[in-house]
Amino acid sequence: MPISIAVAMLLWGKVRGPRPVRILSRLAMIVFCQITAVTMVFVMVNNANLIYGTWDDLLGTGNHVRAVPPVPPAEHGTGAGHGQEGGGDAKPTKVLQQFHGVDDPKVPGDVQKTDLKGQVSGVDGEVLVWLPPQYNDPAFKDKKFPVVELIPGYPGSSSTWYGTLKVSDQLKPLMQQGKVAPFILVSPRTLLLGNHTDTGCADVPGKVNAEAWLTRDVPQMVLDNFRADPAPDRWAVAGYSAGAHCATKLAVAHPDRYRAGVSLSGYNDPATEPDSLVGKDAKLREANNPVNILKSAGQPPKVALYMSGNKGDGYEGAVAMKDVAKAPTTVQPVETTGPHSSDVWKNMVPGVFEWLTGVIPVQP
Repeated sequence: MPISIAVAMLLWGKVRGPRPVRILSRLAMIVFCQITAVTMVFVMVNNANLIYGTWDDLLGTGNHVRAVPPVPPAEHGTGAGHGQEGGGDAKPTKVLQQFHGVDDPKVPGDVQKTDLKGQVSGVDGEVLVWLPPQYNDPAFKDKKFPVVELIPGYPGSSSTWYGTLKVSDQLKPLMQQGKVAPFILVSPRTLLLGNHTDTGCADVPGKVNAEAWLTRDVPQMVLDNFRADPAPDRWAVAGYSAGAHCATKLAVAHPDRYRAGVSLSGYNDPATEPDSLVGKDAKLREANNPVNILKSAGQPPKVALYMSGNKGDGYEGAVAMKDVAKAPTTVQPVETTGPHSSDVWKNMVPGVFEWLTGVIPVQP
């Protein structure tokens, strides 16, 4: 912006031609300065909050759906995310990945990144992984670790949990002190479609298999590359805003994969997000509302939910979930204060993970 102002000042008195031309030229300079100012402010806000990870995400030109195959039934009893690509008893192909650092100064250097091609979902996208301090400790070389999938809001970047909410920076000392279990933290891409469309973390025939990506492909990759505990009782999913809706829905819909779900300022009705693909279809909207999932469950899922929000911003949805929950499902509504912002969610991270440790405790 300072350059555009300097250029405008330099050229202001040098404009030649008829009066209308001079007026239009100077007006163009002013508009250009305003555009650069707005752009600079947006870039600063985006860099501070990691709302968009790439220019394609910002412009709505990115598409991470390679194919939309029919999603086969999952193989149950083999741990979180351990599904299979075909039918029968065939085991899925191991997903051995290459990992590298995240090219973002706001993301801690110990966060790893890989580009994953989803075998089940047909989705391609980056996945960020952080390992707890105990992971490379020789005393834990034979241990398998619990996992938390971290879902960003919409729009949101796979880096936001680490760079803006400071999840790993906050939890590392608490894990070293034994106050929080040594969770592996995994944050996958959730902006999968172009045209500024929110998938609602759902499988939509012919459009996207976002649910299979999050509950099958990403966990499978984690199990294949790290000493992650495959037992569903050792997995959780957490999210904020639109990601909170996803976390709640995935937890109650997949108790064979997750023991707990954390919702920070979320909602139950997918149509709360105007850009939701799911919210624009009546049947999908009803089927992906976690209240309806609980009501229609043949057996109440063994899932613990931590659902926080301000009045008018998630709290009522948490109470609605508690009202329909039946044992062994548990719901803990937590009323918060403050705006719908990362500052609120960041401050809640230590308490949320202490709660998660009570549900998924440290194993001896």
